[in-house]
Amino acid sequence: MRFKIAICALAFLLISTHNVNAQDTLGNVFDGPYLLYKENQLLVKEVTHAQQKAIATEKSYKLSEKQKLMIKVKFSNAPEKNFEVKLKSSIGNEPSVWAQPDKLLFLSDIEGEFDALRNLLLANQVINKKYEWIFGKGHLVICGDLFDRGKDVPATLWLLYKLEEAAKAKGGYVHTILGNHDIMNLAGNLKYLDKKYLTAAEVMGQSYMELYDEHTELGRWLRSKNLIEKIGDNLCLHGGVSPEINELKLTVPEINTMSKPYIGWKDLKNTVKDDKILKIFSSTLGLFWFRGYFKQPALEESVVDQTLAQYQVKKIIVGHTILKSNVGFYYGGKVLGVDVNQHGGQHEGALFEKGNWYKVDLTGNKKPINLN
Repeated sequence: MRFKIAICALAFLLISTHNVNAQDTLGNVFDGPYLLYKENQLLVKEVTHAQQKAIATEKSYKLSEKQKLMIKVKFSNAPEKNFEVKLKSSIGNEPSVWAQPDKLLFLSDIEGEFDALRNLLLANQVINKKYEWIFGKGHLVICGDLFDRGKDVPATLWLLYKLEEAAKAKGGYVHTILGNHDIMNLAGNLKYLDKKYLTAAEVMGQSYMELYDEHTELGRWLRSKNLIEKIGDNLCLHGGVSPEINELKLTVPEINTMSKPYIGWKDLKNTVKDDKILKIFSSTLGLFWFRGYFKQPALEESVVDQTLAQYQVKKIIVGHTILKSNVGFYYGGKVLGVDVNQHGGQHEGALFEKGNWYKVDLTGNKKPINLN
């Protein structure tokens, strides 16, 4: 009898389930997986559905098994979209200055719309249906915002995580730059978060913040990302560079080095005294919030010129602000806005190829980008 009890207890530790009537908020979807580090163990947690109930599953692995472990990302209603992810042996901070690639695809503000990301990558021959990298030495640049309104945030994160290694193997690269929604989630500001994720966390017996903290694989991966990058002739970020950021006279690497320790930091205004950090993370002046290029009255072109000269680039490429004229050039081609309404079905990006700029969509067609 004692032997049977011990076996049952061990089974519970390895795979535990928690049923909650959560059909209204979760729907018939899969959430996760989330990988958490706990002492010398890896915990893989996820949520599936059966008989209109959300079921949380937890599997435990030894830390030494990490390199053999494959993370399985599943879609309950579309198994053809399933994929597996091999975990990185280590995660280090991303470089932030790059030579000019011959080919670049810019996307932004995916915000959990996995299908939009997948279909854009398929249509523009970045990946094939097996999620293999077919973009060669091209670079994919995500100008911020992976979290909040869409239904498949973890799948979106794991796909970019996976494609990083696939791209490197072919001489390409994936740049994931953080936006305001990413910073907000990591810092516990869940104002725009779809309730599905809070329900899923509850089902798994976790707080939402524990799914992305420093003791998780995705949390560590996100904290390795930059707020701004210089890729050849392009300055790439989420919001924009305000006059106040220009006045700091910081290089791109200096901005990222200074900022990394504060990613996920709560209540910066009341806990940090460094004026440079407060400006970088400011909700109006900061790199991932600033809307001065598009907000009326529009920023003076001289400020744009100052940014271009200071960082020795020809273009500033940003997401964050949706305009009817996006994907489009502004300030005589000096600023490129790539944010479109992904949630509303507008799936587009900007492609740089052979010295020319194109607007691309789900058809795979290329159109020259308009000058607004």
